[in-house]
Amino acid sequence: MSTQRKPRGPYRKGIQRRAQILDAALEVFAEQGDRGSSLQEIADRVGLSIPGLLHYFGSREELLLAVLERRDTLETDHLATDGEGKITSAGEAVVRTIRHNMDQPGLVKLFVALSAAATEPDHHAHAFFADRYRRLTETTKAGMESGQANGTTRTGVNPEHLARLLLAVSDGLQVQWLMDPTVDMAAIVETFNRLCESE
Repeated sequence: MSTQRKPRGPYRKGIQRRAQILDAALEVFAEQGDRGSSLQEIADRVGLSIPGLLHYFGSREELLLAVLERRDTLETDHLATDGEGKITSAGEAVVRTIRHNMDQPGLVKLFVALSAAATEPDHHAHAFFADRYRRLTETTKAGMESGQANGTTRTGVNPEHLARLLLAVSDGLQVQWLMDPTVDMAAIVETFNRLCESE
C-alpha cells in the first residue's frame, strides 16, 4: 500500500493556481500567438496582477516554455483519446497531431517562432527544443523500425533518416501553412507516409 501523500495546503494551492494560469495562457496563445498575446490578458483571465502571475513562472520566457510543455502533454493525451482508433504508425500519429494543431494556429505560431529562435545555444528555449527533438526522433525511429520489421515500412532505408525526414516535413509544412492556410498539411504528410510504405 502506497504511503505517498498528495500535496496539500499552500503547496497544493500553488500547483492548482499554476495549472489555472497555464490553461489561460494556452487559450490566449492558441487564439493570438506569441506576438498578439500579453501577460496582462493572461493575468486578467485568472484574476491576477502581472507581478502575481510572474510569482508562479518567474518570467514571460518561463511561461512560454511551460505553455509548450503543456501543449505537448495535451497532444499526447489527445492522441490517446481522439476516437479514431488505434494508431498503427509514427506517420499516422503525426497526421493526427497536425489535424489537431490546425485548430490552434496561435500555438503553431508560438512553436515555429520559438523553435527558430532556440537554434541559438544561449536561447532560453534551446535545451527544451534539443531534448524535444531527441525524444521525438527516438520515438519516431522506433516506430519506423517496427514498421520495417512487420513489413509495412520500406526497408533498405535508415529508419533514423525516415524519422528525421517525417519531423522535417511536419515542421516545414507548419511554416508554409502559416504563410498560406490553404496548404493541407495532413494530406501532404499522408503522401509522405505512402512514400515510406513497403512496395
